[in-house]
Amino acid sequence: MPRLTSLAQSLPSTVPFTGPEALERRSGHPFRARLGANESLFGPSPLALQAMARAAEDAWMYGDPENHDLKAAIAAHHHVRPENVAVGEGIDSLLGLLVRLLVGPGDHVVTSDGAYPTFNSHVAGFGGTLHKAPYRADKEDPEALLELARTTGARLIYLANPDNPMGSHHPGTAITQMLDALPEGTLLVLDEAYVDFAPEGTAADVTPDDPRVIRFRTFSKAYGLAGLRLGYALAAPDLALAFDKVRNHFGIGRIAQAGGIAALADAGHLTRLRAWADTGRHRLAMLASAHGLQPLPSATNFVAMDAGREGAHAKALLEALASLGVFVRMPGVAPLNRCIRVSLGDAEAMDVFAEALPQALARLRR
Repeated sequence: MPRLTSLAQSLPSTVPFTGPEALERRSGHPFRARLGANESLFGPSPLALQAMARAAEDAWMYGDPENHDLKAAIAAHHHVRPENVAVGEGIDSLLGLLVRLLVGPGDHVVTSDGAYPTFNSHVAGFGGTLHKAPYRADKEDPEALLELARTTGARLIYLANPDNPMGSHHPGTAITQMLDALPEGTLLVLDEAYVDFAPEGTAADVTPDDPRVIRFRTFSKAYGLAGLRLGYALAAPDLALAFDKVRNHFGIGRIAQAGGIAALADAGHLTRLRAWADTGRHRLAMLASAHGLQPLPSATNFVAMDAGREGAHAKALLEALASLGVFVRMPGVAPLNRCIRVSLGDAEAMDVFAEALPQALARLRR
């Protein structure tokens, strides 16, 4: 065996999520409804599909390692300069690069207990010390995060707005107030993967050169391009440029760059998606309520449903749904794990869930 570092030896050889493909391999059957990964079953923009098909003809060439045209399109979309943009293989990859840039062994980092676990894996992977604040009323708690950062001297605070796994959100004004209260030397890591689904005013009004915050966006959710692995960060130029020190310079292929540019240009597709999401959230909430579950308010492309008891009960419900061909997920930390989390689906997937939910609940009552 190669001689792993002591840090690498201390880490588990696992990933934070069990993918639906792995579950299908275990069961020997495909899922009838894939509603656990928060993918967009609305699908990508037709313009993006056309652009990617054209780019596929040139797949023998590497993509532009500077991502010049893609960064220009992102900058124009957000009314910032290309110098404010860093591009990577999804938010997951960019979070890892950020931690690599700013966190060394023993450095302190703050997040919420139950928030996105991939960020935690990156912190562990670079030897950081992670501190977790509990949720409050099913929302991440900015005041608790700030206090924990003050007491630990944290270099980073991770906050998702809107939040996964509960679907809750804070108004953008709460984020700007949080920035004004940040301890000296602490960077706010603001994950806005779901902000395109959220009410007006959720996105914080932050100047692009503000050195206190870095914002992450993705093409995986509203743009329906999760399979591309494409995301970006908006930050002050010095920090955005620092990603060039450590990123995979050929990580974004030609097809992904073309798809991202075309997706940003199709504003009408995004408008239609938001209307679809409103309808889907309403239907999931009605289904939950009709069968004795409490739907939580959602600003995302999923609805968390309170199953009304402890985590073991929610886990049993999740497993019963899986046995009926429906893939959903649940939070991993109490008290959030009293819920299951159901992504919005297309009409067929929603019909399957509507059929399976009462059957799964009936199995638990036997």
